[in-house]
Amino acid sequence: MNQDIPFGLSYSDVLLVPRRSRIESRNSVNTATHIAKDIELNMPIITANMDTVTESAMAIAIAREGGLGIIHRFMEIEREVAEVQKVKRSEAYVIDKPYSISKDSNIDEAKEIMSKSGVSGLLVVDRLNRLLGILSDRDVRFVTDGKMLVEEAMTPRKKLVVADPKITLGAALKSLDKNRLEKLPLVDKRNIVRGLITSKDIYRNIKSERSAKDRKGRLLVGAAIGIKGDYIERAKSLAKAEVDVLVLDVAHGHTESVMNAIKKVKKELTDTVLIAGNVATPEGVEDLFSAGADGIKVGIGPGAACTTRRVTGAGMPQLTAVMECYSASKKLGISIIADGGIKDSGDITKSLAAGAAAVMIGSLFAGTDESPGFFIRRDGAKFKAYRGMASLGANISKKKLDNIHIDPDEASQIVPEGVESVVPYRGNVKEVVEQLLGGVKSGMSYCGAASFDELKKNARFIRLTQNAAKESYEKLREY
Repeated sequence: MNQDIPFGLSYSDVLLVPRRSRIESRNSVNTATHIAKDIELNMPIITANMDTVTESAMAIAIAREGGLGIIHRFMEIEREVAEVQKVKRSEAYVIDKPYSISKDSNIDEAKEIMSKSGVSGLLVVDRLNRLLGILSDRDVRFVTDGKMLVEEAMTPRKKLVVADPKITLGAALKSLDKNRLEKLPLVDKRNIVRGLITSKDIYRNIKSERSAKDRKGRLLVGAAIGIKGDYIERAKSLAKAEVDVLVLDVAHGHTESVMNAIKKVKKELTDTVLIAGNVATPEGVEDLFSAGADGIKVGIGPGAACTTRRVTGAGMPQLTAVMECYSASKKLGISIIADGGIKDSGDITKSLAAGAAAVMIGSLFAGTDESPGFFIRRDGAKFKAYRGMASLGANISKKKLDNIHIDPDEASQIVPEGVESVVPYRGNVKEVVEQLLGGVKSGMSYCGAASFDELKKNARFIRLTQNAAKESYEKLREY
């Protein structure tokens, strides 16, 4: 083919030119960002919807730091819904629909509900949802007879302190403190349960000013859906669980099937925020926007566990992809999320300067305590399993989830576009975020930017030669 071949750049091909700065301290910069509709984050990091990266523990941890976690979709609908609910219930000032149980259930059933939901107590209610008592983990801890009825072990209603559903945060705090309570049920004049307040949740609300929360004070959480099979049912179930963001996520998002799926989801769930991708061109942004997407994910093949570029020969260097997609998104008034290719905090700063509203990261968080991967020890060092969602194992997992039988011949015909590997143990999410966000803040100060809008305006990139790249990134090899 006869054509002029354009130039493509990755994050490692450029540096941000230091500019005159009025920033006296990196702590004075504002890291808040807008990713779609009314979804505001207090820092621009989103954890990837990968089965070795984000489930409820990760989503809770990253939201507490001001970011957003996207629960992966490689599980039954009921379980993905449950993961979303764990996040929404983890830190709410008022729990609208607290977990409950019948007085005629037994202790084994109660323990199972507590274990699955991650709560330390259940409200005991009748069929009209009237409060009969509370069953806490202390009530059942030493019970050996699992068939004992809940009614026999619970604290009865007459011994409970309750409150009106309209109680203020201050009044609730006083009641909990005065009566040395952990839980304060909210009931109306008919004794019908209208909510629950816990001392733990109030304490977290007071302490977590940086957390990314919804209007009810609950942590923000996203969840992924596909474009085949039960994706509409999955989307509806997640929306019913009050997920804040749906992410329609496939490797190549600039396709007719993706655009049709966007239209179907938005037709069924008009008010639900939908982010779609992945694309790598302005045309991709324009087409997904026209289909109804509220935000666009950008990135074809830059991820650490992605082999799309080697396997298919297709892709776009990530910095160029972000810059070109931003040129289209800016005109349309829609945000883009840069997905993949982030190796360190400097890459995040470059991506935001190039036009991204946030970055999606997998590998840097796969090695944390909160990721769902399992630990491995090699030569005394600690690692965690990590795999791309187009890897062979992930492909087989998807087919099993869809009840598709895989025989050896069919497995050999799968062409994986991802790898399965391990990543170094990195500690907890809070520690990783502090390092990454600290680097971003410093990078903003070098560019004289107090906000991401200023960063986009002030940023000047300079391309690196091979020797300049070596000077920047390979200094430690000399020692």
